[in-house]
Amino acid sequence: MKNKEILLAFSGGLDTSFCVKYLMDKGYHVHAALVNTGGFTPQELKEVEERAIFLGVKSFIILEETERYYQDVVRFLIYGNVLKNGSYPLSVSAERVSQAVALAEYAKKLKVQAIAHGSTGAGNDQVRFDMIFQTFLPGVEILTPVRDFKLSREEEIELLRSKGVNWDFTQSAYSINKGLWGTSIGGKETLQSLGNIPEEAWPTQVTKTQAENLTLHFEKGELKGLNEKRFKHPHKAIQALSELAAPYGIGRDVHVGDTIIGMKGRVAFEAAAALLTIKGHHAIEKHVLSKWQLYWKDQIAQFYGNWLHEGQYLDPVMRDLEAMMESAQTYVSGTAHFTLHPYRFELNGITSEHDLMHTQFGTYGEMNKAWSGADVRGFAKIFGNQNAMFHQINEKS
Repeated sequence: MKNKEILLAFSGGLDTSFCVKYLMDKGYHVHAALVNTGGFTPQELKEVEERAIFLGVKSFIILEETERYYQDVVRFLIYGNVLKNGSYPLSVSAERVSQAVALAEYAKKLKVQAIAHGSTGAGNDQVRFDMIFQTFLPGVEILTPVRDFKLSREEEIELLRSKGVNWDFTQSAYSINKGLWGTSIGGKETLQSLGNIPEEAWPTQVTKTQAENLTLHFEKGELKGLNEKRFKHPHKAIQALSELAAPYGIGRDVHVGDTIIGMKGRVAFEAAAALLTIKGHHAIEKHVLSKWQLYWKDQIAQFYGNWLHEGQYLDPVMRDLEAMMESAQTYVSGTAHFTLHPYRFELNGITSEHDLMHTQFGTYGEMNKAWSGADVRGFAKIFGNQNAMFHQINEKS
């Protein structure tokens, strides 16, 4: 193993810091990379870089993937109105596949002999990273020291301190993963089937108490405007929406679902921007798409979300499903109107030039302009003809 080049997915936390020193002890030249998918402030990125340099890595890079993450993944979650189990917008699972792809591409450029990540053996991320690495990097060894040796936090800290790394590794009561599409929170309450995390554990505290009107402007399915402000890049609109709405405590929930490794799992999350974007987008779609467009898009979107959650982003069928969802966005343009309150929101309706609820054809339950009563009488007779035949033929039985 002497002098082998290895790329490490590096976050600056305990596990990946341990991996740096462990891999260096094994004779590797460690190249560290952090993939930013919208979850880090400039100050946080600087701190991670300083940690990597202090640990002695051969090189460190920040792979800025926020816009690409939006283009390749998030916009299809919006097109599909994807909420796993009716609640979770795939805040973390979606970004992990994007991070893995970026790392694999960078590993190719470096021509490393191995790649490593700090996943444990108890979660979904190990599968997502492994599958994408083995697909993009055939013949490149995948190392996972934390998973392979089942080390405790104390053992990791002890090795780091023996190497002169005396950082404060005091573990927070809650693990937090922040990204463009939301923040996940795990703690003792989510390890059992009953209980919610306390108010002070939510990353964004509720500081807004007065009702506020909000308009979200969509162009062909993409969020391009927030109130009076327009955005060239939709991911910037999402970030602005999060800053505006998260202080209301909107988008908080606890997701319960099936993990890739066969266990049930719970995780708390806050995703104000994701929830409002999806609800606004879906409201416009219900007005501008046909009945069967809505039906079939719902079917494929549910599969798309589940398959993405399980790390199968590279399956070619995903590109086919994306093509259908994108095609359905041609007329999904308009404005969704909300009122925000602490812990909740009201969706007041939409405006769109493509609205099929157009008064030129009539008003439901009130007045029809595009047909006559005789038209409806004949339509009802034909439309119910087979049912009538079935019941008349089988009346005696």
